[in-house]
Amino acid sequence: MYLAYSPFWLKWLYPTLTWHKSRKEKYVYITFDDGPIPVVTPYVLNTLKKYNCKATFFCIGDNIDKYPSILSDVIAEGHTLGNHTYNHLKGWKTSDSDYLDNVRKTSLLTGTRLFRPPYGRIKKSQITDIRKHFPETEIVMWDVLSGDFDERITKEQCVKNVLKHYKNGSIIVFHDSLKAFRHLEHALPIILENLSEKGYQFKTL
Repeated sequence: MYLAYSPFWLKWLYPTLTWHKSRKEKYVYITFDDGPIPVVTPYVLNTLKKYNCKATFFCIGDNIDKYPSILSDVIAEGHTLGNHTYNHLKGWKTSDSDYLDNVRKTSLLTGTRLFRPPYGRIKKSQITDIRKHFPETEIVMWDVLSGDFDERITKEQCVKNVLKHYKNGSIIVFHDSLKAFRHLEHALPIILENLSEKGYQFKTL
């Protein structure tokens, strides 16, 4: 189960994590988790280019090692990288030491200060460890979840999940993964078009 928006109580429980940016200006932050991979990530890059949208890609280290040329394309297009662990680990089910090692392994590949825990699941002890060993790290969550990974919903619902909940400063999550591609291919251009028409600008984290 998941919510298409981040409720206030979750932000209250984890106040030191980044859930959104300033609400004062018409900026939104488009993010992608789980890449880079063939077909899907190139589609995302081409679509973003059409809308002059720069995004932040939270990458899985194993995929970086498998597809380094696609990562190079992401960087060449002017997008920002984030760390999404090496093996897409569930923090709640992983020891702190193993989790930190997985984060470190991908940090060496990306050189980024941005980190997003897979599934949004991370222990407070793991947050402490990451900040101790990587003090510049910003742990980024979201306030709008597209649900593109959810095969139970329609493509139209994926669009609604975003357009119903975004605000100024929203951090919006999509996935450049095979599982999400059917919904993503439909929803991404519609959402970018809608946001552009409403005068929003796209920024990286």
